[in-house]
Amino acid sequence: MISSTLPLVALIAATTAFAFLLDRHVPALSKVGASLLALALGAILTNTGVVPAASPVYDTIAGPVTSLAIAMLLLAVNLGDLRRAGPRMLGAFGLAALGTASGAAVGAFMFASHLGEDTWRLAGTLTGTYTGGSLNFVAVGRGVGLPDALFAGATAADALTTGLWLGVTLMLPIWIGRFYPSVPTSVLEGDLVDAAAADIAAESRDEEHHPFFVRVPVSALQLTTLLATGFLLLAASDVLATWTPGIPAVLWLTTLALIVGHTPWFRDPAGAMQVGTVALHFFFVVIGIWSRVSEIVAVGVEVFFYTLVVVGVHGLVVYGGGRLARIDVGSLSVASQAAVGGPSSALAVAVSREWRGLILPGIIVGLAGYALGNYLGFGVAYLVRGMGVGL
Repeated sequence: MISSTLPLVALIAATTAFAFLLDRHVPALSKVGASLLALALGAILTNTGVVPAASPVYDTIAGPVTSLAIAMLLLAVNLGDLRRAGPRMLGAFGLAALGTASGAAVGAFMFASHLGEDTWRLAGTLTGTYTGGSLNFVAVGRGVGLPDALFAGATAADALTTGLWLGVTLMLPIWIGRFYPSVPTSVLEGDLVDAAAADIAAESRDEEHHPFFVRVPVSALQLTTLLATGFLLLAASDVLATWTPGIPAVLWLTTLALIVGHTPWFRDPAGAMQVGTVALHFFFVVIGIWSRVSEIVAVGVEVFFYTLVVVGVHGLVVYGGGRLARIDVGSLSVASQAAVGGPSSALAVAVSREWRGLILPGIIVGLAGYALGNYLGFGVAYLVRGMGVGL
């Protein structure tokens, strides 16, 4: 078993690199995406006994490293780009967020007798993770004080459910696509008229245009300025959280990063997406390592069933509401994955189904989900607590 600090860090870094390598060079696995590959590889490492179940290394990655990933990715988010996603994708993502929040509320009432006073904490955490991805799971889960044992069990359940839902969103369009409008075959047909979006959609078969693999020139000055800004945002959010006990540090971090990222000095900061993506995938490996089947059993299978309820209601709202709103099944599937798995999962679905016109819109709403997931997660948590569910 590898438990020493430096070998463990090296293994996590190598696992992250291997996940990207598989995504880039194995066509069948590129349909899954680097995020789920990193998570699956981490799960293999822990369930085969290669790495320990707990380590200070994991805590550091899930703490400061993940916070830095949040800062970097949100600095790279330009909310003005949402108009480039087009009304179909925005509508589909709105349904996805609504479905997640509704599912979390339904599940809270269903499992309150088992979860007790932790019901509101888990409701908010699952809302966060199924609105923006696993990054929001840790952000909201830590922010609401989810107990360690429940955190571990819910992490494993979330990872399993996320993988299952990826399979559903890949196959469901084949089964039900005839009941929906046709999927746009071009960005123009999908309501996108931005030239950059057209270029990405047209050239996406070339791996150099994959957002994980594109080469971005960045100087030492730009990189150090970027990292300094990120750490300053982390420090400032911690200070503000001590002054405002009712507002978690991660909400301050989310807000500050969005504000700074929209100033003229940090518009499209070079390297922010790359640094954030690497840190995020370190975290995905750790999520996989924490995903032990025994952890689900330890806290009760009700936690796993809760994740299924949230995603099940989410799916009903997305595909049911989308049918009524006459949104194509491609936009619905990509938006759903943007919410449940994040932008990389949305990318995997769009590329796998060859919906080239939906690649950029999926990435855009997925990045926006990182921000929305934190706000919505805490909002649902406090709403469930205010209603006294489980208390």
